[in-house]
Amino acid sequence: MKTVILCGGRGTRLGGHGETMPKALIEIGGRPILWHLLKIYAHYRLNDFILCLGHLGDNIKNYFLQSATDNGQVDLGDGQFCKIEFADTGLDTNTGGRVKLIEKFIDGDTFCVTYGDGLSDINISSLIDFHTSHGKIATLTAVHPHSNFGIMKVDEASGAVVEFQEKPRLKEWINGGFFVFGRKVFDYIDDNAVLEREPLEKLAGERKLIAYKHPGFWKCMDTLKDNMEFNEIWKSSADWKIWP
Repeated sequence: MKTVILCGGRGTRLGGHGETMPKALIEIGGRPILWHLLKIYAHYRLNDFILCLGHLGDNIKNYFLQSATDNGQVDLGDGQFCKIEFADTGLDTNTGGRVKLIEKFIDGDTFCVTYGDGLSDINISSLIDFHTSHGKIATLTAVHPHSNFGIMKVDEASGAVVEFQEKPRLKEWINGGFFVFGRKVFDYIDDNAVLEREPLEKLAGERKLIAYKHPGFWKCMDTLKDNMEFNEIWKSSADWKIWP
């Protein structure tokens, strides 16, 4: 089964890092976030990747080709190898357009898609089994995000501050990526589509998009602060490190 990773964004909220380096190559624990993502999928024996490249895409390509073996496999370390197809999907192409452009590389009825800036301890095998069980076109992973701000509880009667909570996990669900799609999803996507808007909204309206609820670890890297937090997590719990 193919796994498509969207890693063509500019990383505009990462300051100077995003200007000189693609977001997907920004390091966590001395390795690019994209390497961590490949390791997660490879752990579940999904090792056939299509990378949708854009901003500084050659940097991504060159990084992984440095560790390619004689037979073209990329060595991820720890005995894990993978095949990577590098697809130039344009500098400013929207997320849906990038997926549409790699349709020709999809040779099966089902494939995985995710963003190149989010990590999780999600069980990919369980996600795929869930997708197969409901028989719909698309599955997305729903996660509980952490608040960007600390919150406080206030007594409604007196106005007294009762408790402070530092960036708690919210009760609401958001789209955490980690999709599984059937080939029919391409019928919902055009070359200019934003994946998270028209295609997913139409699928939801037709009840053909199902949420896989993941209560475990999930975090994305939008800002330099996120990168710093990721590195601190790597030093302590490394929650997404599911490979041996």
